[in-house]
Amino acid sequence: METILATTYPIHFNEKAYVELARIVKENNYSSIFIMVDDNTLECCYPRFIQNFQTESPIEVIQIDAGEIHKNIETCVGVWNAMTELGADRKSLVITLGGGVLTDLGGFVASTFKRGIDFINIPTTLLSMVDASVGGKTGVDLGVLKNQIGVFANPQMVLIDPEYLHTLSSREIRSGTAEIIKYGMTHDIHLFNEIKDNPNVNLVDLIHRSIEIKNEVVTEDPKEKGLRKVLNWGHTIGHAIESYFLENEHKEALTHGEAIAIGMVCEAFISSKTQGFSIEKTNEIKQAITAIYGKTIILPEDVQPIMELLKHDKKNESGIVKFVLLKDYEGFVINAEASSELIKESLAFYNK
Repeated sequence: METILATTYPIHFNEKAYVELARIVKENNYSSIFIMVDDNTLECCYPRFIQNFQTESPIEVIQIDAGEIHKNIETCVGVWNAMTELGADRKSLVITLGGGVLTDLGGFVASTFKRGIDFINIPTTLLSMVDASVGGKTGVDLGVLKNQIGVFANPQMVLIDPEYLHTLSSREIRSGTAEIIKYGMTHDIHLFNEIKDNPNVNLVDLIHRSIEIKNEVVTEDPKEKGLRKVLNWGHTIGHAIESYFLENEHKEALTHGEAIAIGMVCEAFISSKTQGFSIEKTNEIKQAITAIYGKTIILPEDVQPIMELLKHDKKNESGIVKFVLLKDYEGFVINAEASSELIKESLAFYNK
């Protein structure tokens, strides 16, 4: 796979990526290197990484607890303290080795420590390969509210090694697939069709194109002033559902992709009611999503708490919930609005 060039950093693939990593580390003569892992990547991914990483710089490993529930300021404080105790300075480097939680949090830790030190992203999940590791968004959650605290900061490079995907459960693979589906519906319908029509599709073949799409969007709109909002297709309702299931002790937490998949079904329904998106395609989306992800039951008593969480979406303006909606596949509208009743109808449509 060919290297993809973002505005200020490269995205390298496979064996070439490790060669480029060694080169960047040597050229920058870092005083120390901090490799951030979680419980899972320390066991499953770190051995492969360290076997392929050539450097003479001192290395320290910092481990955090795995899971979205730990993506918060408290975890950051723990990492900042550990780095300080281990002698980190402004010439230190942070390497994030993990999924979206670790990539978001690790980038935020690095970009704020001593007003900002270099970091490199090595995503180890499908979700983080095609989404979190690229685009310069870093941050943590505020309670159950997703990604409320953070900064835009670009890594020195991104290293994509699909071999790490062999460490994932089928559920985590499905979670990452939702972001590829998102790119398919908004930018390249081939991606959606490949997944919809072929249950045994080789997802590795779709990673490069997915990253290309995200990179094209964020290069044009790095700070999400306009076009970049399209990357939130399915995420407005999806994030609210994800947060609700995360905070409710009587619910099993959903993965990010599972929640976003539900969000795409709901937002397709809203699109059919307000943007002329065909009901046939809306039903096609619902059928494909439920075939891949099964059905999550959203009870009547769940609806109002989900509606309350929608009020905190980052795209909102003056208290009004803003959506990305579809006129057609590959034809989207940003900053669209929908009534509360229509949002509730969309949840009922998903439930049918």
